[in-house]
Amino acid sequence: MPQTKLDPIDRKILSELQDDGRMTNVELAKRVGISAPPCLRRVRTLEEAGFIRGYHADVDPRMLGFEVQVFAMVGLHSQAEADLIAFENRCRDWPLVRECHMLNGEIDFILKCVAPDLSTFQSFLTGQLTAAPNVASVRTALVIRGAKDAPGVPFDVMEDRLGQTA
Repeated sequence: MPQTKLDPIDRKILSELQDDGRMTNVELAKRVGISAPPCLRRVRTLEEAGFIRGYHADVDPRMLGFEVQVFAMVGLHSQAEADLIAFENRCRDWPLVRECHMLNGEIDFILKCVAPDLSTFQSFLTGQLTAAPNVASVRTALVIRGAKDAPGVPFDVMEDRLGQTA
């Protein structure tokens, strides 16, 4: 299902589920203006097509004792595809790394990390991240506070763009 094949109801389903993935199918159907059985079929189709990757609880890290959030900017010695993949795989194995994004520019990767305290993060930084094969440099930025953490995509922007091309 390419992006252009999504109709307004599919996009509304995605928008509603992005805002609240726990609502019942009946509530979702009511919000998008269709009956429950076709709504459920559409959701299943969106899941199978990969538009919906999963359902997750938005857990507050601080409530669970993870007081430290750090962005680590990583430079590698080699950007050969095999080395990039090896680094990405290593990041998947590190529990403190919650997000890993390859970038274009001076930095090869940016990692979003959480830790219960600074000493735990420092141990990870010196014992694992900077010691990892192919890592040339690591710069870190400690998050003081977050002002916005919105998941997914801005559906209102998508609808505005689609309205301009129609």
